[in-house]
Amino acid sequence: MWDFFIKVGEEQEKATKTCLEILKTIEEHGLCGGDAIGLADLILGWVIHILLPMETITGIKLIEAETFPSLHLWLENFSESPAIKENLPDMDRVMEFFKKTRESFIK
Repeated sequence: MWDFFIKVGEEQEKATKTCLEILKTIEEHGLCGGDAIGLADLILGWVIHILLPMETITGIKLIEAETFPSLHLWLENFSESPAIKENLPDMDRVMEFFKKTRESFIK
């Protein structure tokens, strides 16, 4: 999943397709969701504080509502859960870290 973030050009396009295939599998198998936060939700919770900043920095949007409606809805609901929202790292610091990380990889 990192490759779309650390690659450029043709390699980035290939990596983005791979990421989309992984997300499609998650979407198709309904691995997230439900009335209560479960183990799968916690395991995939990295999406909020890793994947979303990487999308912002690269300008590549992976989790679109039209393409992945269940995953997109889960992401919104999960991120608004008080237990999750109160324990996420500071997004400004996360963005700063990932900007520096991307710069070092693409040099």
